[in-house]
Amino acid sequence: MRFHLGCWSVIAMLACSAPLAWSAQSRESFALRVPVAPMARAMQGGQELVYELHLDNHARRDLRPVRVDVLDAADGRVLVAYEGATLEQRLDRSGVQWKAETFDAIPSGRRGVVFIELPLKGVLPAALRHRVGFADAHADAGADIDTIEGGSTPVIDGKTPVLAPPLDGGPWVAIHDPRWARGHRRVGYAFNGALRTPGRHAADWVKLDASGRKAPEGNDLAARTYSHGQPVYAVADGVVSRVHDRSPERTRLSEDITGTEGNHVVLQLDNGYYAHYGHLRPGSATVVPGMRVRAGDRIAQVGFSGSASNPQLHFALTDGPDELASEGIAYTFARYRLLGSFDDVSRIGRGMWTPASAQQEVRASMPAGMSVVRWPE
Repeated sequence: MRFHLGCWSVIAMLACSAPLAWSAQSRESFALRVPVAPMARAMQGGQELVYELHLDNHARRDLRPVRVDVLDAADGRVLVAYEGATLEQRLDRSGVQWKAETFDAIPSGRRGVVFIELPLKGVLPAALRHRVGFADAHADAGADIDTIEGGSTPVIDGKTPVLAPPLDGGPWVAIHDPRWARGHRRVGYAFNGALRTPGRHAADWVKLDASGRKAPEGNDLAARTYSHGQPVYAVADGVVSRVHDRSPERTRLSEDITGTEGNHVVLQLDNGYYAHYGHLRPGSATVVPGMRVRAGDRIAQVGFSGSASNPQLHFALTDGPDELASEGIAYTFARYRLLGSFDDVSRIGRGMWTPASAQQEVRASMPAGMSVVRWPE
């Protein structure tokens, strides 16, 4: 399908209203694919689908995506459209899921990845399709563009695990943002013959004081941060799969990161998924492999081991015991109180968050990135 680029450039969120005509000649382009079907999770104010769309360039020329529409597969309705800056934020042209600024276009024989976080209200679609508008890499601004449709995927609804809190008290800030090129959401790992995104739904949790700071003013000691040494809990009934408890941790916040492997505990939950806890304090694990745990059991303490930027808890849910070789799974938490949020990650630890309009208790929901919450004690 081909139409003029100008129609795309003036629309931010809706499909072009002019009728589209099929191109008289088929052209090689992208193969569209969703590697992992999205699992719906409840968020503040609705539900969200988090997934990736792969754009495999099989053409004999470099191609430049200019727009991506997410469609309800049943009726073709446009649920969201990305172009311009909104597409640029979500597009990795390198295809390796860690070096997003490699190319101006997707080279022939390479893959691009579009990272999609789709908020929805009301009845969820049973399946999705995708429409991609693209042009030759060196086409000028007035050139015609082609479109293709594909990348069908079912939507998984009603199967998202509801977990107990991994921490208690607060305030705690949920550090995750899909826009970060090297954030958990964006990074993929190829192990055992498959590319996986283990951190699709991962978050790092940092404890604050009532003024939004991570530690007393002028402090450089990890042990004096509010996160360090806080108890960590099992989020569901299960069996301890792995424990690593011997890696040293940095004692000062100003020390350089010297390694990536930190202390961690992995639980195999009774629902078949695996809960991963990272950056733990050395010697703090209270469990051993094979031990049976129940939701709410204390299993370790928050630490500063591995590649942590601050004393914090890394938490993720995946479909396998080796976090980097498994797929990230959506989840929600049974109960927490929403206190507010930060509008910029650089503000975390430097001042007060923006308070929520109503500090209500939230149930069976996932806190949005940079939300500040208080867990039950």
